[in-house]
This record gives sequence, structure tokens and C-alpha cells, in this order.
Amino acid sequence: MTNSFADFMKAKMILVIGSNMTEAHPVAASFVKDAAIGGAKLIVVDPRRTDLVDFAEMHVQIQVGSDVALINGIIYVLISEDLYDKQYVESCTVGFEEIKQKAMEYPPERAAEIAGVSADQIRDLARRLASTKPAMLMYTLGITEHICGVNNVMSCANLQMLLGNVGFECGGVNPLRGQNNVQGACDMGALPNVFPGYQKVDNADARAKFEKAWNVKSLPDKHGMMMPTMLENLPKGRIKAFYVFGENLANTEPDIRHVEHCLESAEFLVCQDIFPTETTRFAHVILPAAAWSENDGTFTSSERRVNRVRTASQAPGQAKPNWLIFKEIARRMGQEWTSGSAQEIWDNEVSVLAPSLGGVKYRRIEQDGLQWPAPNEEHCGTPTLHKDGKFTCGLGVFKAIDWIPPAEVPDKEYPFVLSTGRRLYHYHTRTQTGRSEGMNELLGEETADISPIDARIMGIADGEMISVKSRRGKVQVKARVTRQVPKGLVWMAFHFREACANWLTNPVYDPITQTAEYKACAVRIEKV
Repeated sequence: MTNSFADFMKAKMILVIGSNMTEAHPVAASFVKDAAIGGAKLIVVDPRRTDLVDFAEMHVQIQVGSDVALINGIIYVLISEDLYDKQYVESCTVGFEEIKQKAMEYPPERAAEIAGVSADQIRDLARRLASTKPAMLMYTLGITEHICGVNNVMSCANLQMLLGNVGFECGGVNPLRGQNNVQGACDMGALPNVFPGYQKVDNADARAKFEKAWNVKSLPDKHGMMMPTMLENLPKGRIKAFYVFGENLANTEPDIRHVEHCLESAEFLVCQDIFPTETTRFAHVILPAAAWSENDGTFTSSERRVNRVRTASQAPGQAKPNWLIFKEIARRMGQEWTSGSAQEIWDNEVSVLAPSLGGVKYRRIEQDGLQWPAPNEEHCGTPTLHKDGKFTCGLGVFKAIDWIPPAEVPDKEYPFVLSTGRRLYHYHTRTQTGRSEGMNELLGEETADISPIDARIMGIADGEMISVKSRRGKVQVKARVTRQVPKGLVWMAFHFREACANWLTNPVYDPITQTAEYKACAVRIEKV
């Protein structure tokens, strides 16, 4: 996030696109709802009528996978009607002529045809966005989980820079992270192209620094593999050992049957987790880890805030903190790592090696944490990135983006679009929440959400069993007839094993991030 959660409640205008906040991020959503109740203008762009729409002054119900076309249409109106922030664009950005040329290919009529809304609604939306400054833009996985996820994100950045909304309190581009501590994992270098603190592996100076710190002779200068590539290389024998740390891949990855085949093919598979999962069934070794409340350390939230986590209870049995498990494995491989606690790892390693975290020390985050970048111990943290339009790389860069359709679109055999996400009462594959009787009582099984129009045409009653089939698999599940879902869309989650949406989802990926297209594939539904 370029901005902070504290901005949510103070914002004058909020654009939420591709985010079912009320179910996936209910605490953050409560801030947005409070802002709307207090007078903020709220616009929701989403194929479904989520609960947040009840607080919005405008709901733009686009078709799945049409975000780039919609945003290009908005940009067309902003430029054509001279509604964009000329001063900001001229002084803080480069590449304006390129996006202007591209946007002119998306007049509202064309964008509307792709997005499934009216041209007048696109014009209205553009004018509303230009009427209030600054405006906050928020998105979640509805933007990123497409084969064009990177393009979707860049389009959001294009829009906010054009409006002059980046670098100011209550503005910016604000992704709500999909899981706990995703931000922290990325900050620590859990990506194949960077060291901790986003220092690139192909940078010779960065490599030299980490070679010295880690006492090794050389580190790779090329990007490593993304997870889909790793899985594909297991059956081919190109990867001999596979270490799965805190992931239930056998339920979270698209096309579960294929994923299970890949896991079965692993010559040596290690799983490190707090509970048995569908993935640990394939493991040769399972390492029991301590849960979050049994750990001492830090988490980093979506707003880049490094927070302390303190041990509330002792880990049961042989379970150990994750850092200690890694340290013990290293010791058996002949490496003696000096840090003996989470604090020592942070204070003596992380904050020393990652410039953006240089000022983040345990003694400074005892209360409310710090938002990076905090480069030194005199720095009080950074609530707003790119302050006053001054970007890290100098100027904000506009990127001309073309719309592309999802990899799989409806046809006669599979006439519906399946889109997936989360429900309020469960978290991911229920590794944790599925062990709660109360949660299971609130939501004990999956449903396939369909529109009243489709239910009437097909003679399907609410609660009736139906089959949902894609080119990869089939599940039987109860129908939930709801006005939240438009005609032609089926919506499911991936919380329950038997009716997990990922038996059906399409294993195609954004070419840059390798994020799967969970939000769009073709299915058919039938009464059982």
C-alpha cells in the first residue's frame, strides 16, 4: 500500500475495484464503511453486488476480466474532457503521450461493450473521480488473479497518477494483501528475484553484500523459479527435493488433480506446518511448526507496518518456531548461524542488510510498530509513499496497456464464467478455521452462487444440489441463488475440500508474476 489504514476513515472519495472487502478484509472494510457513513463518496467496481455496495453511491458491475478496458475508457474521458491533473502529470510523470494514444483506442462505447456496462456510466464514473481530490484506490485479488494481473495493477496506477492522487494522504494505490504476513514474506526476500528489502539478485553490489554477510563464495545472479514452474518440474525430475513451508498447495493451486500428480512425483517432499493438511499427505518428512500465538517475532501488515508478535502460549509437543527449524537444519548441514532469537535475527541481520528497514529495531516497535521505509533510527516511518508525487525512481511512469480477455471464455459447451474468492467465516483451506466448531456451524459447506435469472431458466431451487464442471474436473455442491451474482456468472470459494473451486480452475498464469487466473474460467452447471 502506498498509504495507510488510518487514511481510510478520513478519505473523501474511495474507489474499490476487484475487492470483496467485507468478507476477505472485514476490519479494513469497517474503516471504509465508516468513511462512507461519514460522507465519503464510495464507488465499487465489481462483477458481484458485494455487501460493500450497500454503502456506495455507485456500483459499476463489470464483466469478469474487463478491468483494463474499463480503466482505459475512464482515462479516455478524463483526457478528452480535460479532467485530469495537468500540473501533476507534467511535473511528476513520464509517458503521458503513450497512454493518451492507447486510451484513444478505448472510447466509452468500446470500453462499455467489453465491460458490460453503459458508456454513460463510464463517463459518469470518470467525472465523479475527477470531482474530488485526493481519492483512494483500493484493490485485492480481483485485480491480480488474472493472466493480465500485472496489467490490471499498472492500469490502476495509471489512473491514480493521471488524477494526481499518488503521494498524498487519503490517496494512492492500496492493495489489500491476500494473506496474513504476505507483505512481510515479500519484504524478507521470499521471492525468486530479490534479496531481503527488495534488493535485486542481478545487482552485483547487492550480491556482494549478502555473500559477505552470509559467508558464501557466490550467490545466483539469475532469477529463480516461480512456484508453478517448480510444480511442473517435479514430474520431469528436474527438481529433486521440494520444501513446502506453510502452504496447502493441494487445495490452493488451480487444477487440483494435476497438482496432486506433481506432488506425488516428488522424489523428496518436506512439509513444515502447524497442522496436517491435504499437502502433508504427500510428504516424506513433516516438520511441526509453532503457530502464530506460540511464536515471538514480527508480522508486516498491508500498510508496510512492522508489528511485534509475542508468545501467548507454548508450542505443543515437538513443534518449534519456524526460524529455529531452519537454523537446526542449517546446523546439520555444517552451518552455525549466530542469531539465537527472533529479535537477534531482526536487529542484527534484517535491519542491517535491508536499507528500507535500517531504522526498524525491536525497541522501536514495542507499541504500534513502524511503517517502512524507515532507513535510520531517527526516522519515524513512512505513512505515505511517493510524498507529493516524488517517486523512488524519480518520476512516475505511465504504461500503455491493452485489454486482453481471460484465457478461457464461455462457449456452447461451458456457457458460464466461474469466479472464485473467499467467504467471511473461513480462511483459505480451513487448516485453522476448519477446526473451530463455531466457524463450521456458521458455514459448514460450500455453495455455488448463481443468479435468480439463471436459476429460473434452469429450474434450480435454492439449496438444491447441482454439478459444476469445467474442462479439468467436476464437483457437486448446493446452489445458492442470490442477487449478488449477475446472469452468466457462477461464484465459489476454495475453503472446503470436496467442493473446492480449484478442482475446476484453470492453470494459466500472468507471465510476469505467475499468479494463476483464479477469477475466470468456463464451466457448465446441471441439476443433480
